This record gives sequence, structure tokens and C-alpha cells, in this order.
Amino acid sequence: MPPPSTLEPTQHVIKIRRDYNAWVASETLEDYALRFTPRSARRWGAWRVANTAFGGAASFLVLEAVGATLLVQYGFVNAALAILTTGLIILVAGVPISLYAARYGVDMDLLTRGAGFGYLGSTLTSLIYAGFTFIFFALEAAVMAYALDMAFDIPPAWGYLICALVVLPLVTHGIRTLSRLQVWTQPLWLLLLITPYVFVFAHHPGVLAELARYGGQAGLTHVDAQAFGAALTVGMALITQMGEQADYLRFMPERATLGRGRWLAATLLGGVGWVVPGVLKMLGGALLAWLALSHDVTHGVALERAVDPNQLYLGAFEEVFSRDDLAVAATALLVLVSQLKINVTNAYAGSLAWSNFFARLTHSHPGRVVWLVFNIGIALLLMEMDLFQALGGVLGLYANIAISWFMAVVADLLINKPLGWSPKGIECRRAHLHDLNPVGVGAMGLASVVSIAAHLGAFGALAQAWSALIALLTALSVSPLIAWATQGRFYLARLPAQLPAHACGCTVCAGTFEAEDMALCPAYGGSICSLCCTLDARCQDRCKPPEARWSVQGVRLLRWVLQRLLPRALGPYLDKGLGDYLVLMLGVLPLLGGLLSLGALKAFAALSVLAGVGVWWLVLAQQSRRVAQEEAQRQTQALQDEIARHRQTDLALQEAKRRADAANQAKSRYITTISHEMRTPLNAILGYAQLLEEDASMPAHRRHALSVIHRGGDHLLSLIEGTLDLARIESGKLSLDVRPMRFVQSLREISQLFELQAAAKGLGFRTLLDAGLPEAVRADDKRLRQILINVLGNAVKFTRQGEVVLWVGYTREMARFEIRDTGPGMTRDELARVFEPFERGAAAGAGPSEGQGTGSGTGLGLTISRMLTDLMGGELTVESTPGVGTVFRLKLFLPSVAALPASTSPTPSPILAPPPDQPPALSVALCSGLQAVRSAAALGHVRGVLRLLETLDTELGPEDPHRPLLAQLRLLARACQLNALDAAIQQALSHALPPTSSP
Repeated sequence: MPPPSTLEPTQHVIKIRRDYNAWVASETLEDYALRFTPRSARRWGAWRVANTAFGGAASFLVLEAVGATLLVQYGFVNAALAILTTGLIILVAGVPISLYAARYGVDMDLLTRGAGFGYLGSTLTSLIYAGFTFIFFALEAAVMAYALDMAFDIPPAWGYLICALVVLPLVTHGIRTLSRLQVWTQPLWLLLLITPYVFVFAHHPGVLAELARYGGQAGLTHVDAQAFGAALTVGMALITQMGEQADYLRFMPERATLGRGRWLAATLLGGVGWVVPGVLKMLGGALLAWLALSHDVTHGVALERAVDPNQLYLGAFEEVFSRDDLAVAATALLVLVSQLKINVTNAYAGSLAWSNFFARLTHSHPGRVVWLVFNIGIALLLMEMDLFQALGGVLGLYANIAISWFMAVVADLLINKPLGWSPKGIECRRAHLHDLNPVGVGAMGLASVVSIAAHLGAFGALAQAWSALIALLTALSVSPLIAWATQGRFYLARLPAQLPAHACGCTVCAGTFEAEDMALCPAYGGSICSLCCTLDARCQDRCKPPEARWSVQGVRLLRWVLQRLLPRALGPYLDKGLGDYLVLMLGVLPLLGGLLSLGALKAFAALSVLAGVGVWWLVLAQQSRRVAQEEAQRQTQALQDEIARHRQTDLALQEAKRRADAANQAKSRYITTISHEMRTPLNAILGYAQLLEEDASMPAHRRHALSVIHRGGDHLLSLIEGTLDLARIESGKLSLDVRPMRFVQSLREISQLFELQAAAKGLGFRTLLDAGLPEAVRADDKRLRQILINVLGNAVKFTRQGEVVLWVGYTREMARFEIRDTGPGMTRDELARVFEPFERGAAAGAGPSEGQGTGSGTGLGLTISRMLTDLMGGELTVESTPGVGTVFRLKLFLPSVAALPASTSPTPSPILAPPPDQPPALSVALCSGLQAVRSAAALGHVRGVLRLLETLDTELGPEDPHRPLLAQLRLLARACQLNALDAAIQQALSHALPPTSSP
């Protein structure tokens, strides 16, 4: 049993989309030349398909010429008996061919593949079939050209060209046009064909009796075995006409749609229906030839012209018309119609045969139309030769090979399949067949060799005459014997896979085809249509075991033969190139053998030596290519295995990333929820702790405990706020609010905020702003402030002496910030972890020193700053030298905008007196301080807000009217009502604005 189909690849072939040209892509032109005919294409009626097949086969005038030739050479008795026997043999052989072609939708080539010849075994039969089509095209066109010469005085050379060109446009569009042609011409053809016979029998009532006594050139009025056999050999060459019938019957609708009776009747009519009128036409040709020869000398014709259909029917129409011009016209019309009907069939079948032959030989297919032109071109060249006179000899030799082929197919269909030695149905796909099947190839080869030898006289004169019957019997007997001996092992290389019943797509050309036209391809890792499979030259038949390839099959057969002829010591060398060398030499030497017949022994010897050297070089080159290809395949396979492992690793990493992202999302949701739940009680703790600190009667030890609570709560609040921001950024829920902002003004406000903090620690704080800074830019004001405050806050926090410098530059829409401090610096290890969450350097854990505040922190400020910078499309870097200081550099794309209108933000413009019912105007210093308080409140820094308010309170005099405002703001800050605090400051600052005029 062959192995089942599998998709486990030994090596994948890179998929390259195959796009066919317009001739191949259009099924109207292509007519499914290389593939199974799908059900969707069988849209014509059964009787129309049958009429198309019948009309061409029954009309060709070579039948009359064959009958006339047999009559002249062997006499009526032997000719008639041979004609009837020929018809019976073709009828019996044609029935299974017709039924299988119509049932499975295959042409003659595909039928041959599945009937015992294998995928490449039918290549030879395609060549034989193509030869049949152009030979008979030339014969029929020659008859047609003679009619043109007779009726219109057109020279034969031009007539040949006309006969060839007129067929091209009709056959180009396939069965659609051909079916119409056969339907339209059928009534006229039948009328012209039958009418002359009616008048002949009317004018010559005793013609049949006289005909029966005609003995031909040899004077044979009785049955002669040798003459009968020779006549049978010539007539049986017509069996190849069944191939053309199969090419049409593949378009027959399915049996289920018609019913068994109608389908069978239509199939038999289209398949073997032509045999009955064909036999009658051959007998009619013999009759007309006898009439032409029996005329008197004035109207008679030469013996060699008595087999010309033009002269035969001209004599018949002279019985119908008294005028010669009318007889000539009727004869020319009959010949033209008949030859057109048959030659379109010959050309159509030839285009299919050449397509199949060259597709397997070259792995390319320019289109059926190309091979149509090629086939007609060969026939046109052959028309210049006098093939018509050599009809008997050509058909006699050709019949032996044709009969061997067809009888091998018939034996498989009639004997092997019913006995179970051949698989049921017709499997014609390359992916499932052995290249060579010894059942059909062996039977045809042996039958051809024996019958041709007999035809050439090797077995005597009687065997020479009966060579056709020898071919028939040999093929019919050898095919079952080989099938029985091999037990059907060479039919299927692997079992067909179960594909979906509906149409499926081809992985190479992306077309959609029915399941019978598809196969699973391990090289491409998917389904492939039969056309792409046929034309593929890269897969090297990876879908089949090695023993299914012709090279292995040929070498094994040769090894089996040579092992019985050569010494055993040479056996191991057969696999090392000797076998290939002997196979090639066996093919080359017979070609050079023709020199021996000419007596050129020295030339033969010299060329044989040169051929031997050349063949050995070819064998070595082939072996080198095979070794290189095997090594390339091994390396490719290793690379593909590595890619597969990397792909698996990547999938594992993707899965791990997905899980990590899911866990991170869950963590972010949890942090967001818990942060909101913790801030509410924490704000209450901080607020009441600050209120208790204001109580002057609080003992010192309790005040210290409240201070610890306050510091711890402040630290926890900062940690919660930072963690919440981090979670928002990681989850992608933090979006930027980009809008025009007052760039320079915001920088000054931030500087004022940190000038106070730096002064409290005894540090210097300088702000250096380039003169080219735009007044307004497009940015997220809140996030920009957050980044700068985080970095500046760290610089002020960890610097114990010296200064902190903020430098801002602006060039080509790119803002550059540099924060430089003289703090303790960081080591290389600390720099590597400085932007990681919850990482704090050694300076952060050094503890507070007297008068310098605290060194504690959450470890999230720089992490959030880096993430916000990345979110804004910028870059945040750091350089540090231990003991010298640290430099943070920030780059952000901040496009400048036009100047903004006046806003609620204070400006250094003069403060005008408020109306009488309002409090006194705020001073410039107090406005700046309150704006700094707003900035700290916007970031949620309650502790910073309180410190700034305490600083402002110390700067006001004891009778300053704005002390109640500061007291109110402290109460709002201690209660963590930062939104209300911001609204109160905004209301107070509005009194410092100058009046505006209406536009």
C-alpha cells in the first residue's frame, strides 16, 4: 500500500506567487488543457457535447480515402472484411475510453496517466498523439487544398496556407466555438454527403454486385490472409481517433444530472457513435473509387487519382448534376465543410497533446494557443510533401504504435480495474502517481517492438501483414500479466488525501479549484492545484517516495538487467555512476548506428569515443550537482529547524509577555484602586496632624511625635502619588494635554519655587535662560512642570553645599534643559539603576543633617520623569562624577506658537489700585509667591504648599491686610482641599490684573 498523503515537510519551498499570462488564465482559451475538467465547466448540454464529438469524427474524408486505397490494393472482399473488422475493434475498444473520459472529466492524456502509464509514462504517448494530429491535419488539409485548386484554381501552396489559417480563430476559443461550428454545419454536411450516394444507387442499381467482383490491382476476389491482415493494419490506425473523442467527452455533464440512460446514450454517441458512419464512409469510398475506375477513358481518372476524395465525389456529383460546374461546386463545398469540421478537431486535440508533452518536459506552459499555432505550423510544413500518396505506408507503420498504446489503456480499463489490479477511478495528479508505471509502459513498449519488427518483415510475410493484430493481442495480454506480477504497486505513489468537497484555494497561484484538481503539497505546506503542481520544478517530488521517481526506477531496472549480464564485482559500481552511464550510452549508440549502414566505420568509432567521454562528463557533472544539492538541502533543513526553534521560542516569549502585560494591567488596576482608597484617610491624618502642630499648648514630646507622624504621612502621600502616576503611565491611561503654554513664565515660576527651598538650605540657585526662548510653546504644561520639579527637587534635596543651576536653551523647535548640581554624585552602578523604580542612591540613605532637611524619598521621581519624557517623545540622560556633582540633560520637541492673550497669570506689569469695595492690591512678590503655591498644589505636594505659605507669612508685616488670606489658604492645605486652595489663589490674583478694553 502506498503511504497516505501528509503535510509533514522535509524542506519547505519559498512560496512565489505564480501569475499566469492571459492565455493560460482565461479558461475560454485554455479549455483546461492540463487539468481535470471541473463540474462548473461542464455547462453544455449532453447532446451538444455528443454532437460536437460526433460531427468532427464522422466527417473527415480520409475515411473515404482509406476505403478507396484498400479497395485498389487488396480487392473488395479483403477491403470490406478489414473495414468491418476495424469498425468492430474500434467500437469495442472505444466504449471504455468514452465512459471513463466522460465520467471522470479527463482528456486522453490524463486518462492514459491513470490507466497504467504513470505521470511521465504518458509523455511519450502525448508525443505519439500529437504526431497523429498534425499528420492527419496535413492529410485533411491537403484534400481541402486540392478542392480549392479544383474549384478556384488556387495553387496548392496557397491553398495549404489558407486551410491552416482558417482553422486558427475557430480553435482558439475551444469547445465553445467548436460546438457551435458543428451544430451549424451538420445539416448541410449530411445533405451533401447523402445526396450523391442516392443518385449513384438510382443510376447504377447493380453497382454493389459489380463492386463485389472487383479484385483490385492483385486481382484478389477471395479472402486472402495476407491481404486481409495488411488491410486491417492500415484501417486500425484510425483507432487514435478515440483520443479526440475523449478530449470532447470530458465536458459531458455528470451522470447524476442527466439520468443513467440519457448520459450513457449521449456518451456512446459522442464516443463511438462515429464508428458506424465511419465504416459506411470507408465502404462508400471503395464504391466511389470503383465507379471512378470503371468510367470510360474520356471521363476516367488515373489509378493514383482514384483514391483522392475530390475526384471520388466529383464523379458522384456528376451523377447528380448534368453541368460540370455545378458538380465541381458541390464537390468543393462538401470537401471544404467536411475538412473544416475534422481539422478543427485535429488542431484542438493537437494543442492539448503538445501542452501536456511540453509542460512535463520543460515545466512551463505559455498557453494552449501557442501549441495550437505550433501544431498547425508543423502540419503546414508537412503539406509541402506528398503525404497523400504515401497514406497506406504511413498509416500502416503508425498503426502499430497507436494500437499498442490504446490496447494497453483498454486492457487496464477492461481487465485490470475489474480484477482489482488497478485502482478504481482515474488518478491523474502528479502528486499521487509514479513517474513510470511498468504496466502500461511495458505493455505498450513490448507490443510496439514486436509489432514493428513484424511489420518490417522480421517474422515473415504473414506476420508482416498481421502486425496490427500482433500489437493488439500483445498489449491486451502483457498489461494484465504485469499488473498481476506487480500487484498494482506502481499506480499510486501515495494515497490521495481527503480534501474538502467544496472548492479550495491553491497556495501557489491563489486560484480556487475543485477537490479533484487539488493535492496536498509538503514542499509548499498547503494545497496546490494540478497545473501549478505540473509546472513546478523546485519541489523535486518531495511528496512522493524516492522509488516513485523515474531516475530511481530506470536505474533499478537497468541494475536488475545488468546484474544478470555483468559480473557481480561490478554490481556496487552501478550505484556510483556506471548505471547512469550505461543508460545514456544505450540511447546514444543507436543514434550513431546509422553511420554503420553507410559504411563509415571509422567515423562511428571516433564519434563513439567522443560520445563516451561526453556522456561520462555529463554523469560526473550530474553527480556533482546532486551532491551539492543534497548538501544545500541539508544546510537549508538545518536552518529551517533553527528558524522553527526560534519561532517556538518567540511564541513562548510572546506568551510570557502577554501574561506579564496582563499581570501588569491587573497590578495597575489594583494600585489605582488602593491608592484612591488610601489617600482619603491619609489626607485626614495629615490635616489633623498639621492642625495639632499649631496648638501652642502641645507638650514638646507630643509635638515631636506629631512631627514624626507628619513626615511619615507626607512621605507615604508622595509614595502613593508617585505609584499612581507610574501605574497610569504603564497602563497607557495617561494622556498628554498638549496646548499652548507660557513657556518663559512657567520656567520663572518653577525657578522661584526652588529659589526659596535652596535658600532655606543655604544653597545657591541660578536660572540661565537663553535670549532666544519663545514666550509660548505647545506642550503639556502640567507634565513639563512635573518633570522639571522632580529633577530640580532631587538636585536641591541631595546637594549639601554649593549651588544648583538650571540652564534652558532653544534651537529649531527643540528645547534643551540642563540641571547641574554640586552634590555628592553617583557611582557607575548607581547611574545604571537611577531611573529604575524605588531605586535610591547612597546619598538618599545618608539621613538628614542639621539644617539641611531630609534625604528621604520614594525612589519614583526620576522613574516617572523618564517615562513622561519618553511619552512626550523626548530624551532624559544623566552624567555624574562622585564628589563633583551630577548633570541631568533633557531634550523635548516644543514647537513655538504666537504670543498668547492675557490670562489670569500674574505679570510683572504695574499693579493698579482696585476698586474701593475690594481689598488692597497684591504686591508683586506676593503674586509670585502665590503662583509658586499654585504650582506645588497642582502637583499634590501638600508639604511644599505649607512651607511656601509659611515663608510668605514671615515676609508679611504684622498688620498686613493679606494675613487672613494666608491663614485661609493654610487651613485649606491642611485639610488637603487643594482644588479649593487653587480657586482661592486664582480669585486673589485676579485683583492684580490691569483693566482690559473691549475689542
